[in-house]
Amino acid sequence: MSTVVRQGLREEVLEANLAIPQVGLATLTWGNVSGVDREAGVFVIKPSGVPYEALTLADLVTVRLSDGAVVEGDLRPSTDTETHRCLYLAFPSVGGVTHTHSTHAVAFAQARRDIPVLGTTHADTFNGPVPVTRDLTVEECAKDYEYHTGHVVVELLGGDDQRALEVPAALVAGHGPFTWGATARASLEHAIICEAVADIALHTMSLSPTSPPPAHLLNRHYTRKHGPDAYYGNPAAPVMR
Repeated sequence: MSTVVRQGLREEVLEANLAIPQVGLATLTWGNVSGVDREAGVFVIKPSGVPYEALTLADLVTVRLSDGAVVEGDLRPSTDTETHRCLYLAFPSVGGVTHTHSTHAVAFAQARRDIPVLGTTHADTFNGPVPVTRDLTVEECAKDYEYHTGHVVVELLGGDDQRALEVPAALVAGHGPFTWGATARASLEHAIICEAVADIALHTMSLSPTSPPPAHLLNRHYTRKHGPDAYYGNPAAPVMR
């Protein structure tokens, strides 16, 4: 069965997945990226356990958004597929989702601590701390675990699509980061930034456990890149290569 997805989506999802080890976000196969085609009602995701160096377009799996059924592909989709699906269903603005086990973001997730806003590098992308979820319950781990993993993120953000736009990342307690964006490529960029600001935060906290920056400085850095009066960058410039 062949499913028609928007032009370039499969290539974009492949490129984003191949970039995960290149930018140092994953060990072995510990990461995956997906991209959604809402008009077609499907999303494309990395198959489970396939090494990045062996991954091809033909390996990618297409999954129906409404019920999680595989509609194209010979391999099993990522074990995190239901988490991706939950986020797509909850947040209409999301066009791509990335999950990794990057070292510093995972450290915050395992410590069950938000990644705090300690400077402008963080505020350029995230309008507030990168929050951490509650722990999943015994029942949530026993049945539909991956979907419940997405649900605790949705719960954390109050199902608020605007909040998801302003802070396009969350840490699942004891597990790791999920990031999202308008495209698969944007979700990967947010994963790169999430890991970078987690690393910077750990260094900052080791030097000064309490060093809150002024709110007006953080707000200026966020708004100059986001919102109606944003002036950072050039519209035709590529986001990431």
